[in-house]
Amino acid sequence: MSDTVSYKELGFVNTREMFRKAMADGYAVPAYNFNNMEQIQAIIAACVKSRSPVILQVSKGARDYANATLLRWMGRGAVEMMKELGKPVPAALHLDHGDSFELCKSCIDSGFSSVMIDGSGLSYENNVEVTRKVVEYAHQHDVTVEGELGVLAGIEDHVSSAVSHYTDPDDVEDFVKKTGVDSLAISIGTSHGAYKFKVKPGEQVPPLRFDILEEVEKRIPGFPIVLHGASSVLQEYITMINKYGGKMDNAVGIPEEQLRRAAKSAVCKINIDSDGRLVMTAIIRKVFAEKPAEFDPRKYLGPAREELVRMYMSKNEKVLGSSGRY
Repeated sequence: MSDTVSYKELGFVNTREMFRKAMADGYAVPAYNFNNMEQIQAIIAACVKSRSPVILQVSKGARDYANATLLRWMGRGAVEMMKELGKPVPAALHLDHGDSFELCKSCIDSGFSSVMIDGSGLSYENNVEVTRKVVEYAHQHDVTVEGELGVLAGIEDHVSSAVSHYTDPDDVEDFVKKTGVDSLAISIGTSHGAYKFKVKPGEQVPPLRFDILEEVEKRIPGFPIVLHGASSVLQEYITMINKYGGKMDNAVGIPEEQLRRAAKSAVCKINIDSDGRLVMTAIIRKVFAEKPAEFDPRKYLGPAREELVRMYMSKNEKVLGSSGRY
């Protein structure tokens, strides 16, 4: 893309004020991933209806899938759609798991208001180096930057790791000071994908490591913390998927009450992707099973979009505490 555009021209905001307000009032801003029109429509509708700020999140894979130029205008369209639905809420357009300076720069130049540079798989020194480089460029454009310390297990989009490594609280103060990042993603037991834990029927999901979170808060008081891999893998949709021909045995996620506890702390951004995928898949499978002659995409994508709106509104109200904040 040869031309550049500021996110301010598209109607987005960066995350700085969003996070300040969230930390002051004890809630987390939802960061919902989208790959297509129905998902972004549902996210916008849900957040306008529930008066919640929102971070529209795009992974590298989603950007490749949707086309970078089209994505810019989908973002602009989302802001205009908010105006039609009612009073707009603050919205950021965020790159999720950027894996290089070049990708982060391209997103900044095409209208993203926030980027994540994920150097967590690199050595500590190289993570600091690439994160600092992204921060220096982003801050010239008033774009906020999220860094990461610690590695989440699981697979989702282009992000994959066989094992997790909890964030070492001893590193966070040095990392934040050397890089200048605006927020920090940490690993305290969340995981990417729909199969977050290997639990047998009846077993409990391991609790999040709130001791690590509390220690991080002590080291960098008042600093915005981010949780990735925080879908709850809602069992009603797993049941629906399996009922209508799918096969998703033992798919489990993060209990919603643990996320609500985290949202009352320094955690002011919580990423949710898999739950959105599960809702769409469940509803589409249901329509195909009940109406096998249906071939109009609007007749199965439409109901999936409606269910997404309900799910996102429930997350904002009951899990993140972000409803009614604007």
